[in-house]
Amino acid sequence: MMRSSSRDCRRDVMMGGMEAPGITRHRRPFLAPLYLSVLVAMLAVAIGWVFYNHATTTVVFLVRPAGTPAVIDDPPVSPEGEARAERLARMFGEDRSGAGQLDAIYRSDDRRAEQTAAPLSARLQRAPTTFAVADARVTADRALHEHAGATVFIVASGAALPQMVHELTGITLTAAPDDADFIYVVSVPSIGRAHLSRLRL
Repeated sequence: MMRSSSRDCRRDVMMGGMEAPGITRHRRPFLAPLYLSVLVAMLAVAIGWVFYNHATTTVVFLVRPAGTPAVIDDPPVSPEGEARAERLARMFGEDRSGAGQLDAIYRSDDRRAEQTAAPLSARLQRAPTTFAVADARVTADRALHEHAGATVFIVASGAALPQMVHELTGITLTAAPDDADFIYVVSVPSIGRAHLSRLRL
């Protein structure tokens, strides 16, 4: 009986000596990745919140003036183009503040673009910024950076419109026919990719 009890005691002591170090040896390494994951998640949420609060979207409306057959240099707009210009002025010139406000108007330096932008410019009492067709890409970049988070209206003749769309979005317009009855809407977020939509007047 004495031998059995001493053997049991030795076994209990040995097992007790093995269990205690085993708990401390496994608990700390197991909890460390959990704390690290929580810290990384909190940091990611904080960074996302900062970016979300500072994110902006610039909206650019682009239209092409409706012209007359080019029998002369720098032709005027057609009667249909005059009616479109008045319609654009009513669409974009109603609100002078708040939602829907236009922050800037740009137009190419030809007569058709001038006549198309004139009714809207008069209604908003805002002089348009004139640019050369050859400077279309530079002007698109300028409008995007000078009016970040704002709304811009651009009347662009000829090759200027597809060049500006490409500069703003990277998209190449393939529409070859006259698209004067469309409004191109470009939304450029400060975070993410630009989007292009086309609406019929």
